[in-house]
Amino acid sequence: MSDYSSLSAMPADDDSLLATTRRVLRVEAEALTALADRLDGQALRALQVLRDCRGRVVVSGMGKSGHIAGKIAATLASTGTPAFFLHPAEACHGDLGMLTQDDVLLALSYSGESDELLALLPYLRRQKIPLVVLTGNPGSSLAKAAEVVLDAGVREEACPLGLAPTTSTTAALALGDALAVALLEWRGFGADDFALSHPGGRLGRRLLIQVADLMHAGEHLPVVRISDVLPQALEVVTRKRLGFAAVLDDTGALVGIFTDGDLRRAVSRFADLRSVTVGQVMTPKPRCVQADTLAVEAIALMEQAPKITSLLVLDEQQQLVGAIHLHDLLNAGLL
Repeated sequence: MSDYSSLSAMPADDDSLLATTRRVLRVEAEALTALADRLDGQALRALQVLRDCRGRVVVSGMGKSGHIAGKIAATLASTGTPAFFLHPAEACHGDLGMLTQDDVLLALSYSGESDELLALLPYLRRQKIPLVVLTGNPGSSLAKAAEVVLDAGVREEACPLGLAPTTSTTAALALGDALAVALLEWRGFGADDFALSHPGGRLGRRLLIQVADLMHAGEHLPVVRISDVLPQALEVVTRKRLGFAAVLDDTGALVGIFTDGDLRRAVSRFADLRSVTVGQVMTPKPRCVQADTLAVEAIALMEQAPKITSLLVLDEQQQLVGAIHLHDLLNAGLL
């Protein structure tokens, strides 16, 4: 056995540090390749048990395995498989009530001899809760009690002492990811489903937020009549602070939009703006979207015509119900 007692006293130069970093990555990468090649019918059986679970996949582990178990539970939950992490020590002191007969326990223990996990076995047997074990020791006590055993053993830890869980935790984490993705594909879990469980993330915002969620409506919507003179229109545009106003005819139908650009053009055309009506200078047939249009689609419309920074919003009856500005989309984190 190598003597590592003097490692801390051996200063490492930059080249040695970089070489160690590369070695760790190669050791762990080789372990993942070996794990992929070793997967067999037990992996398929584990997927079937997890797939057929009528309740939640409860993931548990102690120490570093517990950290990995927590991440696996989070990945499962975010990809369509209801799951949560259960701390085995807390489970032994009352939290076992979280486990139901409809659940499956996915237990992580590299040695397969974790006392806290072994303490759960009588309850699992009594409640007939399926146990899937992810371990580096298929002959362990925990593995012998399992319905399915996933062998995540590795040839060596990347830690030169062979003590700190490094390669083994990477293998467990990657195997958990593999299970989650396989279940995702089996469920037909798509981007829209992912967005529903990630409303706070960028993807969730892009796939969930509609124009109706961001638009200015009601008293915040700048509206003028086609017969209004420009001073009246300017007062509305200034007060509503969007830089434009929707133009309606005498029946209330949308006929145009009055913008800063229209005002500048009017200045060059008319000597006296006080008697000029909005209908004389407005932009007819403005670009519009439906209220249920995704906000990202509104962005695409604006990108097609770079000079357009706002869109008017119509309901199903083609009546004006709102307006959305580029700033609204920026503030929502969609750009």
